[in-house]
Amino acid sequence: MSTPSLEPAKITTVQQGLLDWFAANRRDLPWRRSRDPYHVLVSEIMLQQTQVDRVIPYYHAFLDRFPTVQVLADAPTGEVIKAWAGLGYNRRAVNLQRTARHVVDSLDGAFPHDVEALRSLPGIGPYTAGAVACFAFEQDTAFIDTNMRRVLHRLFRGVDVPRPVVPDREILGIASAVLPSGRGWDWNQALIEFGALHCTARRPACVVCPLQAACCAYPAIQSAIAAPPVVRATPGPRFHDSNRYYRGRVLAALRDLPDHENGNGIDLQALGQQVRDNFTEADVPWLYGVVKGLSDDGLAMVAEETPPYDAGKDESGPQLRVRLP
Repeated sequence: MSTPSLEPAKITTVQQGLLDWFAANRRDLPWRRSRDPYHVLVSEIMLQQTQVDRVIPYYHAFLDRFPTVQVLADAPTGEVIKAWAGLGYNRRAVNLQRTARHVVDSLDGAFPHDVEALRSLPGIGPYTAGAVACFAFEQDTAFIDTNMRRVLHRLFRGVDVPRPVVPDREILGIASAVLPSGRGWDWNQALIEFGALHCTARRPACVVCPLQAACCAYPAIQSAIAAPPVVRATPGPRFHDSNRYYRGRVLAALRDLPDHENGNGIDLQALGQQVRDNFTEADVPWLYGVVKGLSDDGLAMVAEETPPYDAGKDESGPQLRVRLP
């Protein structure tokens, strides 16, 4: 027996209302014009934790530089990191290239079509696998991101603030139950777009919502958002004092090295003076820790690392030099 929120009549109403809204309000985004799985994958990786308007110019520039999965797989990792400059979360660039190299080396350059095979690719999670299967191969597959989850939670389970009350597995089950057959591409794009533009986290346009009558969260969502609970945040370290900040500074310095110098890299003393004010010899072990973390993530390379760095080593020993991979 179906629960009231998943009655067939309600599902039909929501499907038609949301698809009609999308037809009238969809943005003309460049990745929506492509069914190339490589292009779709690039867009999905870039859109993780980055606003759409910011992604668009990077998407065009990245595909101009690496137009095919083969070109990306063959490129030096340092060039990929340079092309990613400004998007943040640089590990995404390295993981994207890892995926490209696996597709080229193990799959003859052809992306798999089904979700389970896509999930077996390095660096690909459930959402990205579903997005590529749906948006590149137009498969009717259910998956959820933050926007999709919010819309489905409010429509079929009610208010989601100050925090959702329904686990992801249940929302994913709802996503599967309400997916219209043969309309997976439009439906999933519509869910994303509706959550991004209309049913937003803090200012949902409930008064003019075409799905208002079918929404389990309306009208309670209005008062819940208007009077959010007071949360007293515990002071934490300033971003400008964090290792994440200095990781970004180190990568920026390595990207700025002239091509003829990047092969040899830059020594830790010179690097430290570029990334931190009042850098001294005593800061070298700290900087090495930052650089080693980048190296472990595939974002930098440390040359002459044998013997291992020791703050008390003889100054006549080998100099550690850092460069892009």
